[in-house]
Amino acid sequence: MSVERLRVLREFADRGTVGAVASALSMTPSAVSQQLKVLAREAGVALLEPDGRRVRLTDAGHALVVRADEVLAAMDRAVAEMAHYRGSPRGRVRVAVFPSGGALLLPHVLTAMADSGVDVLASDEDVPPAGVSRLLADYDIVLTHRDERAPSVSGARVAARVLMREPIDVVVAPTHRLAGKSSVTPAELAQESWISVRGGFPVDDVLRSIATVTGVEPRVVQRLNDFRVIETVVAAGYGVALMPRFAVVHPGLAVLRLSGVRAARAYELATRPHAGKRPAIASVLGAFRTAAALVTEK
Repeated sequence: MSVERLRVLREFADRGTVGAVASALSMTPSAVSQQLKVLAREAGVALLEPDGRRVRLTDAGHALVVRADEVLAAMDRAVAEMAHYRGSPRGRVRVAVFPSGGALLLPHVLTAMADSGVDVLASDEDVPPAGVSRLLADYDIVLTHRDERAPSVSGARVAARVLMREPIDVVVAPTHRLAGKSSVTPAELAQESWISVRGGFPVDDVLRSIATVTGVEPRVVQRLNDFRVIETVVAAGYGVALMPRFAVVHPGLAVLRLSGVRAARAYELATRPHAGKRPAIASVLGAFRTAAALVTEK
């Protein structure tokens, strides 16, 4: 089995269609299909099966993708080890960060990696945990976040490391009836109008926990995923919101600790299995750990 055909198979597992693989690898769809057919002959088993008008991986195909990850990771490590003898770590590391986490940590990471020989190429990508595996088709490292009670994004093709914990607080306008308090219970919030985020993100998970405690379904009047917009809407008096503690920057908001509910989001760094053994990727992961220690000890 050739390394290149294994790479095509892994791309298909990540992207889901022959056309998407062709676009990512600058190949024609027919060339992709041919490579997958040859690989199936080499494996001696069917790797794809019909799925409506498309095709999907068989169980054997999924099993081979996991082995392909191992083979390709070994190839990457071999390249990285040769770079080590030339003076490592070197290379480009592609990083996806969710916006508020990137604002908090990325400046520290970029400063740490300056003049190191490792180029960090960062992009902002905010997806629910289920979308992390797809992002790893295009990135070496994904910084993601989840409700701390939710399961890790780790899986057969994803290695995730918890980086830090960030408490989630309640923010209200300075004129709000609760603005003078230092903490608030879920019962005190039962009748509030909420400015929340779209479903599937940690803040909304905590809001559902409040509903469980109070027995009252939260009245969500707006769903916005930009915390800066949420802050301005809350400051103007149009509702209250849950905000990650380190994301609050609006000077006019009153910040209240939430008591009676376990409320925090966990930051995770996700890579493909074995990717952390590459010196360049390992150095960037280390820079994120140092950055997290800096911001949480304040």
